[in-house]
Amino acid sequence: MEKNNKLIAPVEIYALGGLGEVGKNLYCIENDTTILIIDCGVTFPEDDMPGVDYVIPDFTHLIENQDKIKALVITHGHEDHIGAVPFLLKQVNVPIIYSPRIALALIRHKLQDEKIQVPTRLVQYDADSKFKVGDFDLEFFRVTHSIPDSFGLHIDTPHGNIVTTGDFKIDLTPVDGDFDLSKLTRYGDKGIDLLLADSTNAEKEGYTPSEKTVIQGISDVFSEASGRLLISTFSSNISRIQQIVETSMKFKRKIIPFGRSMESNIQAAREYGYIKVPDDYLKSPEDLKHLKPNEVCILCTGTQGEPMAVLSRISRGEHKYITVLPGDTIVFSSSVIPGNTASVNLVINQLTRLGASVVTNSVLNNLHASGHASRQEMRLLQKLARPKYFMPVHGEYRMLKLHASLAVDCGINKKNTFVCSNGEVLTLINNKVSKTDTFYPADSIYIDGKSTVSVSTSVIKDRSTLINEGMVSVFLVINPKNNELVYNPIIESRGFITSNKRGLQKKTSEVIALEINKLMKGPKKVTYYELKQTVKQVASHFLYRESRRNPMVIPIILNYNPNLEIKNNDNTSKSVA
Repeated sequence: MEKNNKLIAPVEIYALGGLGEVGKNLYCIENDTTILIIDCGVTFPEDDMPGVDYVIPDFTHLIENQDKIKALVITHGHEDHIGAVPFLLKQVNVPIIYSPRIALALIRHKLQDEKIQVPTRLVQYDADSKFKVGDFDLEFFRVTHSIPDSFGLHIDTPHGNIVTTGDFKIDLTPVDGDFDLSKLTRYGDKGIDLLLADSTNAEKEGYTPSEKTVIQGISDVFSEASGRLLISTFSSNISRIQQIVETSMKFKRKIIPFGRSMESNIQAAREYGYIKVPDDYLKSPEDLKHLKPNEVCILCTGTQGEPMAVLSRISRGEHKYITVLPGDTIVFSSSVIPGNTASVNLVINQLTRLGASVVTNSVLNNLHASGHASRQEMRLLQKLARPKYFMPVHGEYRMLKLHASLAVDCGINKKNTFVCSNGEVLTLINNKVSKTDTFYPADSIYIDGKSTVSVSTSVIKDRSTLINEGMVSVFLVINPKNNELVYNPIIESRGFITSNKRGLQKKTSEVIALEINKLMKGPKKVTYYELKQTVKQVASHFLYRESRRNPMVIPIILNYNPNLEIKNNDNTSKSVA
């Protein structure tokens, strides 16, 4: 009878991040008593997000339902899967975090850096672990990715089975653990009701190259470099860093990590044996000036042109320790994430202008292999898992759509594939999946610095407007006793360029004065809010008509005071508040 009562409550599946985007992964499995969170990552800001350091998921639904949260499960240790954990723990009570070994070490480092002390238990799992989380039973299977200890997850719910791959590729010659294809096949034999799978490389046909193919490309660069080597890669790509370390030791170059995340991740990976380097080969930034150029290999961050990353600061000549020298070879051991091309090209051009030889990944220089499955691996996954229903995850919309089409080609009924957006909810009831009309808040939350107070979308729009369009301030001097405008509005602008600035200011002032006088002659006393809204509407409309620009309009209302003065547009003085 108890089981039948449980079956009344459906199981909900939804994402608060990771759909329609590459990054910010956060997926949830929920019923009436249990919320299981899978991953909690960040994305990094693009050029149109001035002043933003991180973009994190919207935790509103989790905050409102935190009494149901039983656990957070981490699939692997990349920033787009663990980077938002500190922000989550500052706002939500998470009783326990289950995580593989290296990811757990990285999370501990994050919590120590942020000085976060919460009662959350941190529990390590491996391929043999099994846990009961509320109404759900969890098992794990190893997958191949670009960081050790990457796992997929099998979730047994009262209504059926769910499998999520995490980030994966099927690398048959990996530098670390194999993908446990036999375990996935056994799950498929028992029956998988819903599969969630990584879609990042859904546009790429064939197979993703093995990480081992990168070793020769890196070795070629080392053999040809006569001066210092600066290699930039993702700080969480532990497998790549280990290959660079091994090659550096082979060519007798000392390794100097730069960048907070690079230093922290190397330290954590060394503690757990994932990066093996003798102490005498690992040097500090202060040692750089004592080493010959051909004895140096600098490992740093900045592959995506991030403004505050090491490589960007070097390109601007703003780094404390590193200035580009003749003979320097700078290597980008990565591929460009969509949206970052302009930033990366800017950094490459600046480094080249300073005299460095810049080497990027290409058909001629095999310096990077993706950690994500291409289309043939996705097909193989479908054939092994044989799910009844499929929900592509972790990808921009076109990637999700392509992945869903690929699943249909592999035999899934098109009606059983679901291309969702963040916040949309699927339900699993008696082994059947359907889309609902329910929608949970899933906006992007912008973080400025380390504050848990988010920057709203409107603030980001304001910053963008100020950069692109400039600002126009409108000063209104009113007499609240008589409910009248004392003088024509005073107009000041910054960053708003026009061929006849003073003439446009005068016309704008006259147009606003006309509308404000109409408003204030009405039967009711006008509020400050009404005055501000009128100024914004009139000024924005007039300025766009005259200049085809949309500057930010800032109304400033001053109460009349005959004892104080301000300067008018024509530099004459006026009494004011």
